[in-house]
Amino acid sequence: MTATTCHPLILVRLGEITLKGLNRGRFISRLIGNMKRRLTDLGAFEIEQSHSRIWVRGAGDTSLKDETLMWEAIDRLSRVFGIVSVSPALELEADYEALKQILVDYAQDILRGAEKRTFKIEARRVDKTFPLSSYELCCELGAALLERWPDQLTVRMNEPDLTFFVEVRDCIYLYHNIVEGAKGLPVGMSGRGMLLLSGGIDSPVAGYLMASRGMIIDAIYFHTFPYTGPQALAKVEKLAALLARYAGRINLYVVNFTDIQLELNEFCPQDMLTVVMRRVMTRIASRLAQKTGAKALITGESLGQVASQTLEALVTTDAVADRPVFRPLVGMDKNDTIEIARRIGTFETSILPYDDCCTVFVSRHPKTHPSLEDASRAERDLNMDGIVRVAMERISRKEIDPHTAAGV
Repeated sequence: MTATTCHPLILVRLGEITLKGLNRGRFISRLIGNMKRRLTDLGAFEIEQSHSRIWVRGAGDTSLKDETLMWEAIDRLSRVFGIVSVSPALELEADYEALKQILVDYAQDILRGAEKRTFKIEARRVDKTFPLSSYELCCELGAALLERWPDQLTVRMNEPDLTFFVEVRDCIYLYHNIVEGAKGLPVGMSGRGMLLLSGGIDSPVAGYLMASRGMIIDAIYFHTFPYTGPQALAKVEKLAALLARYAGRINLYVVNFTDIQLELNEFCPQDMLTVVMRRVMTRIASRLAQKTGAKALITGESLGQVASQTLEALVTTDAVADRPVFRPLVGMDKNDTIEIARRIGTFETSILPYDDCCTVFVSRHPKTHPSLEDASRAERDLNMDGIVRVAMERISRKEIDPHTAAGV
């Protein structure tokens, strides 16, 4: 393979963004900005968009000939919302003879040490001035590989072991590996949301799903030290870091909730404790959202999953919110949520045995169908304005950056 005629790059494919009509430029501009931010600590890159493709090339002293760098960049880009798939590719001049020779060298690297394999060629001729049609390219290139490895390769059109992709544009692009991307919309295209992040399975998945629709994620966590120890806080910080690999930079706000929790435990009827606690959290999250510019709250609640997530309980909780409450898991089965958590890498952290405030202070026999009147009676001995004010004075902020999260 000759370095003078062949250059490694990363091919990025777009999906939903291409349907955005007159707004497509804004979405692509945001996506490219997100890609640059995700790669910034890896070196210098040139990012160019054309039709439904984005091309990422090394710039300056940054070379994608370094396979470790190439695959680290691909791993990060595959988690950027708005990208359907990513491939390491070779770029070469639009010359058939050069393509044939490079394909043979390229296949030799892949087939070294392998047993018999099935393969096919998929060619796409975008540049119609290229002398060979897509069909002719498939036939000629396939014949070249069979001539070189007559005993090792067999053509198979359906589900072969290897597919060599060739795209003929102003240059020729050759690749065989396709890494699935996160899909969705670029983060930043759908405003900002405040995620009520606990140490459980559900809330990180809820944040992931809203980020996949283009929402910037802030997160708020209610910490009840010493009832919940430093391990619980570290667990939530790690969950935020894992989420940041997809959502980008996250501001994690930690509320010192211990005194408030003890006050609720003392003055609230036990059967209403969980619902009142959720209402207090919603009030505090709403007040913080006013300061940060978040236009919605996000929770990991699923209808009927636990006593505090019945329809009546959710209605009673939402009554104190001053902005929409998004619940992307509301109709999902728990196993489906777990499947997503496993896929995005949060599940193993979520099941670490460190309690959060929702599990430490919990009603033994909670009211499953509370009304607004029940909530008002339960809160009559509480100074809600004072509780929210004190909570806002006891919030700390930690910036969770996807670069520092890359190794978690």
